[in-house]
Parts: sequence; structure tokens; C-alpha cells
Amino acid sequence: MKTVGILTGGGDAPGLNAVIRAIVRRSLPRGYRMIGIRHGWRGLLNKETVELDAKAASGILHRGGTILGTSRTNPYKNAEDVRTVEANFKALGLDALIAIGGEDTLGVAAKLSAAGFPVVGVPKTIDNDLSGTDTTFGFDTAVAIATEAIDRLHSTAESHDRVIVCEVMGRHAGWIALHSGMAGGADFILLPERPIDIEAVCAAVLRRRERGVHFSIIVAAEGAILPEGEVKKGSGKDAFGHELLGGIGERLAKEIEKRTGAETRSVQLGHVQRGGTPTAFDRWLGSRYGLLAADMVHDGSFGMMAAYRGGVFMPVPLASAVATLKTVPPDLIDLASSLFA
Repeated sequence: MKTVGILTGGGDAPGLNAVIRAIVRRSLPRGYRMIGIRHGWRGLLNKETVELDAKAASGILHRGGTILGTSRTNPYKNAEDVRTVEANFKALGLDALIAIGGEDTLGVAAKLSAAGFPVVGVPKTIDNDLSGTDTTFGFDTAVAIATEAIDRLHSTAESHDRVIVCEVMGRHAGWIALHSGMAGGADFILLPERPIDIEAVCAAVLRRRERGVHFSIIVAAEGAILPEGEVKKGSGKDAFGHELLGGIGERLAKEIEKRTGAETRSVQLGHVQRGGTPTAFDRWLGSRYGLLAADMVHDGSFGMMAAYRGGVFMPVPLASAVATLKTVPPDLIDLASSLFA
């Protein structure tokens, strides 16, 4: 009997349990033993495992988060951890490992694959910034949550004649801000891909007020860049060397109020975007990714990532899938700007 491990790494995303469920249900009838690696790569370092039988995969489709737990552990920070991961891969008797994660988790998976270990990747990020696939599960849910928040902010902004800056997730790619901002009728959308022109933002606020519309909604990705740079949470970094971002909304609100005289507030949606029940689309997408990943293991398609391209599910090389980030192209930013007030 072959043993297949599953781990989920990085930030949680709605739809993770749909992937786990699909992998298990596809693999058990084929005679595989399925084990979950707890808490991402940290679990492989510490040999934290749980049996994934039919009961474990039952009743989890609609649940947010991940039944396996997760972490932002990077075993490639030091050579000893790399040796431990490789040794534990063999000690657990894994014939294959399915890693579900974003650029960092799959970056580790790509290195492990290059070292000769049988690894399959599944793309997971609410930011939708993996270049190897058209879309990632969790993104649709995040956009839906952000759009609902923007809808609610409209009514309170209008009631108080306020400007409200809604800060959403998006470190290097502004897909959540773009989609939720367009869907929510934002008056300005600020993305990491284009430095903020604060004078243009303030001019838009003032133009609306001159027309008798005394409220505005501005959507800003957390990684949107001011002339002086990104807004960071102190000087800390995560295990993969990423600086901790956050606070762009509050900074913008203060600047807009100072320049325009309009009462301005900020709202940071934060982790609410990645929590809770996944949308129907993310359940479907996660399930399809899981089924494909199970088939890739069965077919021996290692060193590959499950992808969704042009309406077709297919394996793509893992290394190339995480080589670059998928960011919002300039022409799409320009197109969206035609909707601004």
C-alpha cells in the first residue's frame, strides 16, 4: 500500500478543506493510505501526522480554514531543517506528498522536488497571484467578503458625508482590491502595481463634493505604495523574509482629511477576508484541484502543480509556476480607472 501525505501551508484560504476532501475521496478507493501533515512544513519537521480516512474527510466541504492546520514555516532557512525534512519524508514512508499553498509553500515544494522527492503542488492563495494558473481557490470568497463590506460602507459613508478608505489584502498584487473595488463601486482603487498619486485621489474626492456627492469610498490593497514607500508593521519579517505590511488605510485617511478637509475614516478588513465559509465557486474549484492532484500522484506526475488554464485543468511544472508573481497588468488598471468618479 502506497502512502501519500497532504499538507497545507501559509495563510489559510476558504476551499482548503474541499481540496483535502477531494484528494482523500479520490485516493482511498485506489488503495492509498492517506496521512495529513499537521501545520504545514513545521509538521514535516516535527513528524506531526494524522490519519486521513473516509470519516476524517466527511462533513468538511463547507468549512473554512484547514482541518490540518497551517504555519509559515520555512525549512530552507537553515541546512539542518532541510536535512530533517528529507529524513522525515523517508521515515514516514511517504511515496508522495501533496503540498497545498501559495508562492512560499510551493517554493519549498519545488526545492524538495528538485532534490528528488515525489511532490505535487496545489495552488492556494486568496491574492490570486500565482502565475501558473488562471485563478486560485479562496480568491472568490475573499472578493465576495470585501465587496459586501464595501456595500455596507457606502451607507454609513453617505449618512455621515465621510470618505472611507477600505484596506484589503494584497501584498504585491492588487487583484482583491481591483475586483472588489469594481464590484463595490469604489470611487478610487489603489494597487501595489502603481504608486499612489495622492493628489489625484484628493482631487477625485473634491470633484464629487463639488457635484453635491459628499461621500467617497476608496479601496486600497495593503501593499499599495505611497511616495515614501510601503506602510509596514514595524521592522519584523516572516519566515520567508517578507516584511509585515498593514496600515495603508489609516495613513491615507489622515492624509486625505488633511488635504481635502473632508472627514475621513479607515477600515482594515484583515483576516476576515480569508475566514469563514467558502463560496460555491471556491468549493467547486478546490474540489477540482484536489481531484487533479490525486490523479497526478496516481499517474506519477511529480514536480508538477495542478492548474486551471483557459477553462481546462492540467498539470504545469511546479518550478515555473512559482517563478514569478501574477500581478494586475497596466491596461487593466487603466480600464478600471474609467469607472472612477
